[in-house]
Amino acid sequence: MADSAATEDGAARENRAGPEEQQRAEELRARIRRANDLYYNQNAPDISDAAYDALTRELRALEERYPELVTPDSPTQAVGAELITTFRPLQHRMPLLSLDNAFNSDELRGWEERTRRILAIGPDVPIEYVCELKIDGLSVNLTYERGSFVQGATRGDGFTGEDITLNLRTIEAIPRHLKAAGGQLPDFIEIRGEVFLSHHEFARINAEAEEQGSRTFANPRNAAAGSLRQKDPSETAKRRLDIFLYAVGECEGCRFQSQAELLESYARWGLRTNPNIRICPGLEEVIAFCAEWQARKVDLPYDTDGVVVKVNSFDLQRELGTNSRSPRWAIAYKYPALQVRTRVEDIQVQVGRTGAITPVAHLEPVAVAGVTVSRATLHNEDEIRRKDVRIGDTVVIQRAGEVIPEVVEVVTSLRTGAERVFEMPTVCPSCGSELVRPEGEAVLRCLNPDCPKKIKEGLQHFTSRLAMDIEGVGEKQSDQLTESGLLRDPADLYTITLDQLLPFERMGEKLASKILANVERSKTRPMANVIYALGIRHIGEHTAEVLASHFGSLDALRSATVEQLDAVHEIGHTTAESIAAWFAEERNQRMLDKLAAAGVRPTAHAAAPTSDTFAGKTFVFTGTLGQLKRDEAETMVKQRGGRASGTVSKNTSYVVAGEAAGSKLAKAQELGVPVLTEDEFIAMCAADEPSD
Repeated sequence: MADSAATEDGAARENRAGPEEQQRAEELRARIRRANDLYYNQNAPDISDAAYDALTRELRALEERYPELVTPDSPTQAVGAELITTFRPLQHRMPLLSLDNAFNSDELRGWEERTRRILAIGPDVPIEYVCELKIDGLSVNLTYERGSFVQGATRGDGFTGEDITLNLRTIEAIPRHLKAAGGQLPDFIEIRGEVFLSHHEFARINAEAEEQGSRTFANPRNAAAGSLRQKDPSETAKRRLDIFLYAVGECEGCRFQSQAELLESYARWGLRTNPNIRICPGLEEVIAFCAEWQARKVDLPYDTDGVVVKVNSFDLQRELGTNSRSPRWAIAYKYPALQVRTRVEDIQVQVGRTGAITPVAHLEPVAVAGVTVSRATLHNEDEIRRKDVRIGDTVVIQRAGEVIPEVVEVVTSLRTGAERVFEMPTVCPSCGSELVRPEGEAVLRCLNPDCPKKIKEGLQHFTSRLAMDIEGVGEKQSDQLTESGLLRDPADLYTITLDQLLPFERMGEKLASKILANVERSKTRPMANVIYALGIRHIGEHTAEVLASHFGSLDALRSATVEQLDAVHEIGHTTAESIAAWFAEERNQRMLDKLAAAGVRPTAHAAAPTSDTFAGKTFVFTGTLGQLKRDEAETMVKQRGGRASGTVSKNTSYVVAGEAAGSKLAKAQELGVPVLTEDEFIAMCAADEPSD
C-alpha cells in the first residue's frame, strides 16, 4: 500500500506545472488581456484573429493539463473585455456567452462526439442543427417590453454591457415596435444580434475620414464598434449601420421549441435575420454548409468569418447546458484567415486631392484570396510607428473587408537587422512644397494649390460618377491634361477643344468627341453633385445633399457665412469653417466664375419635388439597372416626393431589383415588400408625367 501511495504521489508531482509552465501561462494571460482590451474597448487590435485564437488555445491546453494554473481572472474563464465607463452600465438578465471554436471538420466531429456523450445518445440517433453565418461585427442585446424597444447594450464582459440605446435607435433595421403577427408578443425579451457595416459603407466612411484628415478604421468591425460608441447619435446615424438578430436571452410570456422557430418568430415580428441559414439533419450536412460558404462568402456585401452551428432543439440545448464561458450546444466554425506573409520592398508616399500625404507599402507581389496584391496603404505616420513597419520587413497582410489590402502586423522574429526605418518626407514629392501637419490631424498635407498631383486628383474627383459624371476622363487622360498645361483646374475642361485633345496618345476623334459630349452634358448636373465635385474638405455625398437642400443655389451657398453654415442641421462648426474658407479663396472664386461663364448651371435640388405621387413611400434599389443609373433612379423618386433608402425594412414601400440582385431582394421577399422590375418602376414614374 505504501508503494502504491508513493507512486501516485510521484505521478501527481510530474503533472504539476513547473516554473516554465507558470511563466508561460502568465505571459499568455497578459497578452490575451491586452488583445481583448485593444479589440473590445479601443477598437484597435494589434494581432490577427488567427493569432489571437492560437494564444487562447495554447492557454486553454496548458490549463487543462495543469488545472492549478487556472485563475479566477483567466481569459479562459471570462467572456469578453472589462467594461469601460464611457456609457452607463447595463446588466444583462441572462449572460451573453462567447462560443468555442472549431477550425476544421475533425474538430466539428469531436464537438459532436462530446455532445452525444453528454446527451447519452449513440451515433445512430440523428441530431438536427441550424447553421448560421458568423457575422463579423459587434454583439448587442436589445430589450423589448410588451413589443416596444426600451434599451440596448453592448455585450461588455458578458454580464454587464454599455447602454447604447440612443445609438441603436438610429439603425433603421431595429424596429421601435414589434409586429404582433400570428401570435402574442412576449412581455419581456432580450434579443441578441450583431451590428455590422457593409463593405460599401466601410469604404465610404474611410474615404471621408481620409479626406478630413481623421484616423481611418482598419476593418468594418472596428468601424461598426466605433460608430456605436459615438457620443452624438446623429454621428452614428451617418454611418448607416445594419444588424442581424439570431439569439434570445431572458424571455417572459413566450416560449420557443427550437432555434429555427426562434428565427421564424423574429422575422414575423419584423426583426432582421440573415437569409443564409440552413437546417441540417446531421453533421455531414453541417460540414458541407461550412465548405459551401467558405467559397461563397467573398460574394457577400459584409464580412463573415465563419459559421455558427447550433443544436436546433431548445430542450436539448437546456440539457447540454453551458460551461463558465460558452454554451455546449453551439460552436463557431472559423474560416482560415485570408492572410499571407510577404516582404515590404519599399515605402513611398502618394498625394491626394486635398494634399493629404499617404504612405503606401510596396510589397513583393503575393496572392490573397485570388487577387495579386503588390501595395497596401499604411494610412499615416502614426500608423507606421504603431505597427513599427520598416522597409525590408516581413509582414502579414490581409484584404480588409476582403477588398482593401492592409498590413496586419510585422513578423519581428524574421528581422535580420538590415531593415530600414521609414521617415516621412518634409516636402511634397510632387511640387517640392513644405509639408504641414495641421494641429489635431493625423496626416501631413501639401498646402500648395498649384501642386500638379493635387490638380490631377482633383480632376479625377470632379469627373467621377457621383460628381460631374464625365466618362472618358480616366487616370491617363487626367495625366495628359495636367502635364500638357491645358488644365490648371477642373473648370478648364469646359474650354478644351477637339483639336487640343487629338494630339494625345491613343486619342482618336471618336473618343475625343465622346469626352466633349460628356463634358457638355455635365453642365446641368444636380446641385448636390456639383457641390460634391468641388472637392471641399469635409464635404461627402450626404453633406452635399444637405447643403443643396438648404441653400437651393450655388450662389446662396457661395455667399453664406460661417454662422449661417453652422446653423444648418448636420453641418458642424469645423465643416462650416472649411466651406467658408474654400469659397473665400480667390483661386476657387475664379474657378466658380469660369464654370458659370462656360454655362455650368446646376439643376434645382431634387428635394423640391415636382409632384407628390410617391409621398410617404420609400424605394430601395438593388442589383444592376440596365436603363438608369442608380443616382438617376433615386432622383426620380425624390422628384415625386418619395424617399430613396439603402436598407430594406418593414417600412420599405418598394424594392426595385436589377440584374444580380442580392441580399436586399431576399430581405424584401422575406418581409413581403413589393418587388418591381426596372421597367415597372419606369412605367410607374411615367404614369405621373403629364400627357401631351
